[in-house]
Amino acid sequence: MLDALNGTTTTSDSNPLSIEAIRKKEPSLSWRVEDEVESSEDQMVNNFGHGTWAREGDQVLNDTPEKLHQRRMRQERREKRAKELMNKDNLPALEKAAIQRSMSVDSVAIGNYSIWRNDYHKGKNFEDLLRLKQDQIIMVRVYTSLAKMSNNLALHKELETQLAKIEEEEEPTNIDQEQRVLDTIRDMGQLLARARKQLYDCKLVTNKLRAMLQTAEEELLSTQTHTTFLNQLASKSVPDAIHCLTMTLNLEYSLLPAPMRHFPRTENLENPDLFHYALFSDNVLAASVVINSTVTNAEDPSLHVFHLVTDKLNLGAMSMWFLLNPPGEATIQVQRFEDFSWLNSSYSPVLRQLESEAMKKFYFKTERSESAESGAENLKYRYPKYLSMLNHLRFYIPKIFPKLDKILFLDDDVVVQKDLAPLWSVDLKGKVNGAVETCGETFHRLKSYLNFSDQRVSEKFDPEYCGWAYGMNIFDLKEWRKHNNITETYHFWQNLNENRTLWKLGTLPPGLITFYNLTLPLQKKWHLLGLGYNREIDVKKIERSAVIHFNGHSKPWTELGISKYQPYWTKYTNLDHPYISSCRLFE
Repeated sequence: MLDALNGTTTTSDSNPLSIEAIRKKEPSLSWRVEDEVESSEDQMVNNFGHGTWAREGDQVLNDTPEKLHQRRMRQERREKRAKELMNKDNLPALEKAAIQRSMSVDSVAIGNYSIWRNDYHKGKNFEDLLRLKQDQIIMVRVYTSLAKMSNNLALHKELETQLAKIEEEEEPTNIDQEQRVLDTIRDMGQLLARARKQLYDCKLVTNKLRAMLQTAEEELLSTQTHTTFLNQLASKSVPDAIHCLTMTLNLEYSLLPAPMRHFPRTENLENPDLFHYALFSDNVLAASVVINSTVTNAEDPSLHVFHLVTDKLNLGAMSMWFLLNPPGEATIQVQRFEDFSWLNSSYSPVLRQLESEAMKKFYFKTERSESAESGAENLKYRYPKYLSMLNHLRFYIPKIFPKLDKILFLDDDVVVQKDLAPLWSVDLKGKVNGAVETCGETFHRLKSYLNFSDQRVSEKFDPEYCGWAYGMNIFDLKEWRKHNNITETYHFWQNLNENRTLWKLGTLPPGLITFYNLTLPLQKKWHLLGLGYNREIDVKKIERSAVIHFNGHSKPWTELGISKYQPYWTKYTNLDHPYISSCRLFE
């Protein structure tokens, strides 16, 4: 070949690569095709399709004339190029081009993790470089383990030193950041090339990567579980500002003379012709937003009566707040559920369960290991609010308000945006509960809340029964009293679920059971849910809803609140109030 390039040939038969030796041999088909086909170019084979051409020995070439023409043209180009290469005048140019080409080719052995390639310096962006660096770090860890297994201590130490060097690197500035990453990739690439040469074993590397992947997945699951637990804790805990407000109000109430602790218009509390609301809360600021928003949007506030029930720890704060900030012409009553003499553990199974050590232990498991074992999904049921009887008072409303005929129940994490008076005119058609349904095609149906593998559940209820929302419910107390067994139904199933086998926790599952076939669907406009977790709710949908519900972990009074929804809540909070400003809410 070199002789050919230099314009010389050899005729020695002993040289198998000589031109003469090649000529004397029988040429292969690829060498003979052109001439032979030319000699038989016009010979068609009978009974063959178009484009089938014959050659000597009845051998058939399935080439069309167009293909043969293209082949001859390629051969001519090859011959022309060979003549150009034989020209000695072109040798310097060819040598220069070869040198330039060799400079652009990487001489390092090819491999996904062990090469230093120019294209990463030229054609890749900075994110690609970082990904390559992370890939190299993973392989360094793999080979570190393999070096230790094979007792290659020198290489093991070198690999560990490289990892330690990367971990100790200071955060680079913007100027030298990319260059620093490029240098690290180059150094690791060279080290990995040597490690690969000495240690690479496909099976060992694969097994090590699988083990690392499994470990990473377990660590990720543990981190997610712990993060969920902390989010739960943050969302359920009382913020410092609200605790400060509660303590300040309790102190002021304790100093208030007894004659000044009474609310006006007590004659309205049992008037069935007025619009009555039931609100059970231990959060003074949240309760104030519910009442303030309702009164603000009412056409005639004087017709609205609020029955606020709290616990003994918050009675002073609730009373003092509404004595200082009365709800305009509306009537308000503040009570504590501990004063209900009929509410005791012998009557209420849920109260007995809430006071049990087993229930308290279940709620207050806070060690990370125990919480992780319970699973992230189960953590949402460890809601300390469920330990409060305030959460279960909704099942005793006729008992709490024996002289009322109709009442609207509101959760303390809602905001009222429209006049709710028309709800008292809704015909419930003999039903007890009016609520907005939440079921879609397959979700939020009864099967999502209850354990239908239990025969006691599957025999009594339809798994496709549509779920509905707590938080804004109109109750017909006359109809409730006609069904004397409603509260008893709640007690019956609550006793059966003492070990939490029929449903987890909360009040919605027993509510769906208690008011099974006793609930009338309301129009969607009355109640919009999801502002405590869904960041994609349409603004128009929010603005046309009568009640918006911040159900979920992102309560608007916490740092976890969704910022674009918080103005709907803070709109009804007087942030300039001296007590609120002194406690630095939202600071």
